[in-house]
Amino acid sequence: MRPKIPVTVLTGFLGSGKTTLLNRILSEDHGLRIAVIENEFGEIGIDQDLVINADEEVFEMNNGCICCNVRGDLIRILAELVDRISQFDLVILETTGMADPGPVAQTFLVQEDIQENYQLDGIITLIDAKHVGQHLDDETDEVLAQVAFADRMIINKVDLVSEEEKQALRKRLQSMNTMAGIYEATMADAPIAELLDIGGFNVQRAVDIKPNFLEPEYPFEKATMWQLAPGDYQLKFAEASCDNHEHDHSHDHDHSHDDHDGAHEHHDHEAHDHGPGMSILMTNVEQGSDTDLSGLAEKVFVEFSSDPEILEHGQALTSTDKHYQLTLEGREEYEFGFSLDNEESLAFFTDYGPCELGLKLLGKNGEEIAPAASHTFQAEHTHDSKVSSTSIELPGAFDVSKLNAWLEEFLIENGPDVYRMKGVVAIKDQEYRFVFQGVHMIFGSQKGAEWGDQKPFNRLVFIGKNLDDAYIKESLEKCLA
Repeated sequence: MRPKIPVTVLTGFLGSGKTTLLNRILSEDHGLRIAVIENEFGEIGIDQDLVINADEEVFEMNNGCICCNVRGDLIRILAELVDRISQFDLVILETTGMADPGPVAQTFLVQEDIQENYQLDGIITLIDAKHVGQHLDDETDEVLAQVAFADRMIINKVDLVSEEEKQALRKRLQSMNTMAGIYEATMADAPIAELLDIGGFNVQRAVDIKPNFLEPEYPFEKATMWQLAPGDYQLKFAEASCDNHEHDHSHDHDHSHDDHDGAHEHHDHEAHDHGPGMSILMTNVEQGSDTDLSGLAEKVFVEFSSDPEILEHGQALTSTDKHYQLTLEGREEYEFGFSLDNEESLAFFTDYGPCELGLKLLGKNGEEIAPAASHTFQAEHTHDSKVSSTSIELPGAFDVSKLNAWLEEFLIENGPDVYRMKGVVAIKDQEYRFVFQGVHMIFGSQKGAEWGDQKPFNRLVFIGKNLDDAYIKESLEKCLA
């Protein structure tokens, strides 16, 4: 069976840099054969130097790409391209600046003839760093939809704003869509390899590639485990990694940020205001257990969200399962000790300050000890818009009839306000996980991989307007078998 052609939708408000990015993709030597579908080609226009024959509705370009002018029907254009499908590896669809990506996404979820040949791969949203704030403040519907639907967001024109403005915008966008990876760019110079063929609309593939894709948010970002003998130890930090208390997300943006499940109060990392430093909690890992640190998250996050005990340089962490704030100010190096009476495996959970990147664990002779395992979590963010994300994680398995009835009622009442839904769920008496994808009122599911020895779980993510986190979680709990 011939594999489906991935389709990437390129969207963004007027002047955000869509055409600049598209021209980069078409002119760079990436080895991909691309078919371009451009809405209203005559008005927006790709680089005329690339075009061989722009008189036809479907035409070739001088780099071997195929280009289409969609003044007509997207479905018809895609159908026409099927006859030439062996000539390209993927499709890029550029929308107008005023377009809501929802109807485009729905095309790939409901049209059977389209589904036979194409797979919606992801939606890339270009963000004008200088001007998007006004549209977010005004809650311009098209801009809210473009942010909410994104699998990748590119904050473009970052050279036109200050560092503080850029970080504030990043946090705001993340609060609106915690699933999207965020990149910064000048002249749309984002990494093309991380924008195309990402599986963003294929939930099972996304989970396979990135296991924490649907993971809920926690008030910590990283967990690191060491297997240690009895003795004295030092946690050491260097000033070079701690000279900026503002979190620098630039070290890893390919992971999505999934929101807290709504059952607990949101904790903004800046709310405690304990000065420059890093929050940390150490906990015992049971002997013989595997190194999947994500399983310890539920054990420690309540304590981690509480007010910490403040420690100064040279002081010791005396208790496990206790939240500490390590003061990192005024020195070039910092050390905090702890002691073990027995051989233990210890996991250290740290917040989103940059200092965890420079954390070293030293033994009694000053030798650095390598960790046995680590895990990066989805660090939570506060919401400041009527568009937000929420994720739900529940144990057990669903009663399929109850779940279907809930989804039908939920979409009837909230469908227009629910931009996207994604999830992996367990169904009673089924050996397979089920993955689902929803766009507004359109919903679909399919069998995923077998559970095998893995304990079944349910993770669901919703992005939309005026989401009631508590209601969603409580009503879904009633659907469990």
